[in-house]
Amino acid sequence: MADFAGSFRDGVDINLGVGYVNEQTIPVASLTEAMQAVASSPEKYRQAFNYGSPAGSANLINSIKRFLLERQAGQLDAATLARLRVSIGACGATSILDALTDVLPRGIVVTSDPMYYIYTESLMRKGFEVLAVPEDDEGIDLAVLAHKLEALGDAAGRISFFYAVTVNNPSCTILSNQRRRALLDVVAAMSRKQCRPIPIFYDLAYELLLHDPKAAPFTSVLPVDKLGIAYEIGTLSKVLAPSLRIGYLLGPDGPLMAAMIQSTSDTGFSAPLFVQEMASYLLDNCIDAQLQAVNAGYRDKALAVRAGIERYLGPFLQECCGGSAGFYYYLTLKDTETCPSSAFFRFLMRTTGKAEVDGLASHRKPCVIYIPGEYCVHPQGDLAERGKRQLRISYAFEAVPQILHALELMRDAVEFARPETAG
Repeated sequence: MADFAGSFRDGVDINLGVGYVNEQTIPVASLTEAMQAVASSPEKYRQAFNYGSPAGSANLINSIKRFLLERQAGQLDAATLARLRVSIGACGATSILDALTDVLPRGIVVTSDPMYYIYTESLMRKGFEVLAVPEDDEGIDLAVLAHKLEALGDAAGRISFFYAVTVNNPSCTILSNQRRRALLDVVAAMSRKQCRPIPIFYDLAYELLLHDPKAAPFTSVLPVDKLGIAYEIGTLSKVLAPSLRIGYLLGPDGPLMAAMIQSTSDTGFSAPLFVQEMASYLLDNCIDAQLQAVNAGYRDKALAVRAGIERYLGPFLQECCGGSAGFYYYLTLKDTETCPSSAFFRFLMRTTGKAEVDGLASHRKPCVIYIPGEYCVHPQGDLAERGKRQLRISYAFEAVPQILHALELMRDAVEFARPETAG
């Protein structure tokens, strides 16, 4: 993201990599309206420019619960929401994920492969081990999971927590409702066996972007969590605006939730209260039309981009995942490597050393930015070799014509890389 912000040429280079949302989905007029409403209503939004509670704004917490109930998000009912607690992260959902590394013991984190590389790399830097389990078309493969857990032996006692992104980043594989419940059952059985609570966190980052009309609605496991070990991490970044930095943790009240709230306080007292109150206003007044517009826009782009993938990359493609929720496609090429050392990557970044490909130093040809699959799979995991032929592309940030042009350039990159592949 630092490289992108520093060197990206607007109108020249094409960003299919950095997961920025579509600028056209950000409701600037509604944000302005919310700002004015909060500033002019001190009786409702009290001390909005002061410090706030580390647990989060009471207005925002009530708005989130009301929003979840009215939209039947996860099929959550009033009784379940009444017994659960919501806390607001210090700086978006990312800050909640980071806080987990402070309040939970160092150990093994079980997640999917491909994995949410931004978080898993952070985990490893902080001394956690990552046990990455390959997916099937419903999410984490239960048979592979059982085999890997059994292979741990006594080391299974070092499992710190389970982490599942319900619309996976990078693959956009949707964790099915049956698999979601089965994962809870696995963790519950392990908790009973080890006589200790092992938490499982479901990251809902892209659930509000379920734009495929054929896809089944999501069903939360929180109503059936008998041990109090399941938590959900939500965010408003994907449907409102990332810069609001609003993320929340929903789960049973208890020592873990208290520790997470203390971590928020330690980080910066609270998320900016004024922004929390703006988010509350938006949820209360603008969210229905916003969700409809955002999902309609992403649906149209998903269909157009999938057609472009087939048109330009179809002959070279082994597998294509995504397109039903979120805004990524995850591609596996048949025999072309996509890692940063590959000819494919160097062609798209214009670093081949050939003027006819790269252009002149003062007039470099358009670059196409994507996320190599090598970054997304565990380096010692089952998919390490396969990951060298994979890539994640985002259809959020750029307009469809630019994305289609990027796919055309990817076709050219495959053709450029073919002599190296044959060699």
